[in-house]
Amino acid sequence: MAAFFLLVGLEIKRELLVGELASVRKAALPIAGAIGGMIVPAAIYWMFNGTGIGARGWGIPMATDIAFALGALTLIAPRAPIGAKVFLTALAIVDDMGAVIVIALFYSEAIAWSALGNAAVLLLILIGFNAIRVRHLWPYLLVGVVFWYFVHESGIHGTVAGVLLAFTIPTHTRINATEFSRQARALLGQFNHTETGDSVVLTSKGQQETLFALEHASEGVTAPILRLEHALHNFSAFVVMPLFAFANAGVRISGPVQHAAIGIGVMAGLIIGKPLGVTAAAFVAVKSGIAKLPNGLAWRSLLGYAWLAGIGFTMSLFIAMLAFDGAPPVNGAKLGTFAGSLLAGIIAAIILKMTAREKSN
Repeated sequence: MAAFFLLVGLEIKRELLVGELASVRKAALPIAGAIGGMIVPAAIYWMFNGTGIGARGWGIPMATDIAFALGALTLIAPRAPIGAKVFLTALAIVDDMGAVIVIALFYSEAIAWSALGNAAVLLLILIGFNAIRVRHLWPYLLVGVVFWYFVHESGIHGTVAGVLLAFTIPTHTRINATEFSRQARALLGQFNHTETGDSVVLTSKGQQETLFALEHASEGVTAPILRLEHALHNFSAFVVMPLFAFANAGVRISGPVQHAAIGIGVMAGLIIGKPLGVTAAAFVAVKSGIAKLPNGLAWRSLLGYAWLAGIGFTMSLFIAMLAFDGAPPVNGAKLGTFAGSLLAGIIAAIILKMTAREKSN
């Protein structure tokens, strides 16, 4: 999961620099929604599991699976306004930030200070790479692997290392867009000028050299953070997350379901706490003047998107594994996660379809 959280960190950094979290006014609504969407589900879970072995699982219903939530939105409402998609994306990213903090503070082991010290030194080295404008990704990734090892050995969960590593990946480019445009036009002119006539680039030395030069210029105008994010997307979506879900989705049931209160708490947190917390916090933020609704997003539609945030799935499973470490209560948490995520998606689909039908009429 370190690779997944590295991708999460890259997305967070990009949103903080140039995205929906780049200004207080733009970030206020998703931040408020995410905070409400973490506090209320945890509180509802606590109502069912305030004491005993289940108390440790309060972080499970706080999570949103950004990939599944956005995928469900694409299927349910392919013509949703861009403001709604941006809101849900920013909400999920802030939610991921909260999940990382919760994991670091509450689901890590006792601190081994010597290992943590080594990790701190390596983090400074990574920051130094950025400061001296090292653009090649390999130094960051090689040091990052060792950094992850020492963070893991320190007792802090290794996924935190992925996010911290992401924040050291540089955003500067070797050339700007104007210079790239000039070089690209010149190189394309050379490419056409050296055409052999048989449309086979393999036989034209001049065209091959021009293509390599164009590739070099393209690399120079693309920030390392974007190159790494692009490289990780498919790996995370089609390898890391499916493998994690496959390895941890099994639920063993024999006779009556044990630790039912844990499952009920997780399910209630996802299908009641998430939409209630997101919508209530967003309403307060808008009415107080701190934030405003995106264009094309009505309150009823926002409620549907808030229910999409209740799709916890892989993130909730991950926190459940940390909370119960494979002990029997994890089965109840998994059942609650599956049921809650499924019901949240169904309710979101009903609401968004109804609002879309009303608009068309």
